[in-house]
This record gives sequence, structure tokens and C-alpha cells, in this order.
Amino acid sequence: MPIVKSLLCQDETGTQRLAADLAAHPALRQAFIELHGELGAGKTTLVRHLLRALGVQGRIKSPTYAVVEPYELPNFNIWHFDFYRFSDPREWEDAGFRDIFASPGLKLAEWPEKAGALLPRADLVIRLEVQGDESRRVTLTAQTATGAALLRGVNT
Repeated sequence: MPIVKSLLCQDETGTQRLAADLAAHPALRQAFIELHGELGAGKTTLVRHLLRALGVQGRIKSPTYAVVEPYELPNFNIWHFDFYRFSDPREWEDAGFRDIFASPGLKLAEWPEKAGALLPRADLVIRLEVQGDESRRVTLTAQTATGAALLRGVNT
């Protein structure tokens, strides 16, 4: 049964705190997280803060055009996907992403609905909704034991 937590990030600092809470949990290093929200809801901003909190250095690019941006850290790998440009879910399989999802590491996916049912079940689903100029309503849904562990670590 899914576990749901909802919170309000008043500004980007709140988003940064949420990312730091998630990054602090060791289970994140083997998780699959889906990010949902309209254009401009803050999905990529949350991912950037999360990657920084995990220790990623240098430029963090949006994978909108490349579809995936990989990051290698000393103890684990991270893949940031953006399926926005997919017109057919089979593009996910044709791109060879099944192998990435079968390997250890953190997977973050924006616009996962564009990959359809081919994606594995996410450990954590994050939905961002704009609430005024800077505020975001963030709903986190844990769908697995890993996701529940991550959710327990969110204190923001």
C-alpha cells in the first residue's frame, strides 16, 4: 500500500532542503524516482539540488535533448532521464534503457508517463504543483520499501 506525504516548499530554499533530506538517506543510491509536474513546476530544479547534495560537481544539464545525463560518483552512478520528447513508449526500449534500469545506481525520471508501462515501478513518485510565484506543493508517494525508507527521512 502506497505511503503518501505532502508538503509545501515555500521557495527554492525549501526545495533544496527536501533534496538534502532525500540525499542523506543511503537507500537513495539504489532508488528509482519519478518526477511529475507541468512544465516549469520545478522537476529539474529539484534534481539539480539533489545531485548537488549527493556531491555532483560541475555543470548539471537538463537531459531534455539528450534524454539521459549520467553522473559517476565514487560509490555509485546516477542517471537523470527526461522522456518529454518521446512520442512512443517503445523509444525507451529502443534506446537500451532497460539495461541501465537493471544496473545498480540512482535513476531519476522526468516525464515518466511518456515511457509508458515499460518503466519499472518507481520506489518514490514526486509530484510538484505550482502554488503561486515560488511555492510548490510536493506530494511524495512511496511505492516500495525503499521509497518508504526515503519518505521517513523527509523532515522538511
